[in-house]
Amino acid sequence: MRKLFGTDGIRGVAGEYPLDKKTVYAVGRALGHHLPAGPKRIVIGQDTRESSVWIADLLAAGLRDSGVETESAGVITTPGIAYLTHTQKFSAGVVLSASHNPWHDNGIKVFGRDGYKLADQVELEIEEEIFSQLSAGPDGKEKPVSPSSLPGDATLRESYVQWLRTLVSGISDLKVVVDCANGAASALAPQLFHAEFTHNGPNGRNINENCGALHPEVVAREVIARKADLGICFDGDADRVLFADHRGKVVNGDAVMLLLAREMQRTGTLAGNTVVATTMSNMGLEVALRELGIDMLRAPVGDKYVLEEMKKSGAVVGGEQSGHIILSQLATTGDGLLTALKVLEVVSHSGKPLAELVGNLKVFPQVIKNIKVREKQPLAQIPAVQTSIEAAERDLSGTGRVVVRYSGTEALARVMIEAESRDKMERHAKAIAEAIQQTIGA
Repeated sequence: MRKLFGTDGIRGVAGEYPLDKKTVYAVGRALGHHLPAGPKRIVIGQDTRESSVWIADLLAAGLRDSGVETESAGVITTPGIAYLTHTQKFSAGVVLSASHNPWHDNGIKVFGRDGYKLADQVELEIEEEIFSQLSAGPDGKEKPVSPSSLPGDATLRESYVQWLRTLVSGISDLKVVVDCANGAASALAPQLFHAEFTHNGPNGRNINENCGALHPEVVAREVIARKADLGICFDGDADRVLFADHRGKVVNGDAVMLLLAREMQRTGTLAGNTVVATTMSNMGLEVALRELGIDMLRAPVGDKYVLEEMKKSGAVVGGEQSGHIILSQLATTGDGLLTALKVLEVVSHSGKPLAELVGNLKVFPQVIKNIKVREKQPLAQIPAVQTSIEAAERDLSGTGRVVVRYSGTEALARVMIEAESRDKMERHAKAIAEAIQQTIGA
């Protein structure tokens, strides 16, 4: 079982284990020893957190000490690194980002030479070497070495932007507000969108702060205030995106999947007439797709697992309610910039407002409760929790869903219930949350 890598790389508080200096250097050394045969080159990108610079520099030092040539793309989105890795034949790509987490957190995400996230088994092998290095004691390699990762190679970033431009056409002159979350999209989005921008002045500590995809209601208010046609908001590393329609209503990943799937069905490009969502996607999406004759499969939460199911089923559209949308014919991972461009393209070509294009998505009432936990004990082994889950499932049989799981990146248990009856939904969510809090709550 992996101990460092979660569903989205290694993540924690910058400066503390496992993102302390010694461990970051060890990650670089270990990764360098697990690259494919041949010339070893890695591209490194980062978001706008103040810690991303020293982590990038120290990781690069570890990589170089294991015989790897490193190139920096500077501040760039996570999908930008995935694209560069496989198109420019790097051995691997690394992104320093904690996505939607607060500024003091950070993370290390790794893509293989094919642009896909590493397989669990490969991550486990890298972990074993990291632990081996850490147990060997101090090695004196805890300080960053020059050259610095910033500003990085602008031609790498430009090649990604140019590629995105080639994927869309005929976007009309809509009035759009774009919230960059003071993150990685801040430098790239203005090159792609004719729009009014907010939260695109990163200072190292304001990433995701009351803005971006974590707070889509902010851009929704801006849409109303500026009388815009729609709003777009990214998370810190811009691998996900949410929208707001002209009425100021938030449009989440479920609605985006419906919009894109319908358009691809119309153009005959929806392979297998199938969409892959997750256990957290609303039942309303399933119903709306079924009415179009489109099948919906559910994967565990995490874009990594959505992609695995897409590969297995042959689906070309998949994603999460949170705004990770994967268009596998074009990209190897969720890409917020790409998704936003494609949504604008559909809106432009249809001549209809976003609100109308997603209007047939009837959302079942849904509640999500997050409970901080001191340990991630298997839920099936906690009688009080299991009893409350089973009671909810019996009561909601056929009229709702119950999903209880641990976060892959934080010490949280998430309780999600959706149902036709709001009273039942709230009552069962509260009962399950209380059972978790009383048994393993932090």
